[in-house]
Amino acid sequence: MRIRESQHGVMLIEALIGILIFSIGILALIGMQGVAMKNTNDAQFRSEAAFLVNEIVGQMWVDYQNLASYDTTSTTPNTARDAWVLEVRKQLPNAPAPTITVCPNAVAACAATSNQVTVTVKWKQPNDPQLHQLQVTGRVNSATAP
Repeated sequence: MRIRESQHGVMLIEALIGILIFSIGILALIGMQGVAMKNTNDAQFRSEAAFLVNEIVGQMWVDYQNLASYDTTSTTPNTARDAWVLEVRKQLPNAPAPTITVCPNAVAACAATSNQVTVTVKWKQPNDPQLHQLQVTGRVNSATAP
């Protein structure tokens, strides 16, 4: 009879320990869900930035004759470039103005890298102090170039 009396409350302690382990598991799942949501948002903005860069490079291929006007430091008016800059600032959160650097054949310092184009897009996600960046460098040549 004495053994039985010393066992009182053991089942309650086992139940409390089980609830504690279950609660820790649930909190870990919630934490993993939060990280997954952050990574999903990061992937969304990265793919949006890649799409936008691809869009302007494609436009430069089509409008090869006016390649120098796509440079963001150029004073030559270019409605396609200006519309693209506005679209980048609209699509990406906290985005500073994107930059496009064109090095055409006409510039003597750029002769070795003729028609090299560098497009840089930056953005800062909400509640993230880090500035993210996508930079693409390539050559844009006409289909009939020798």
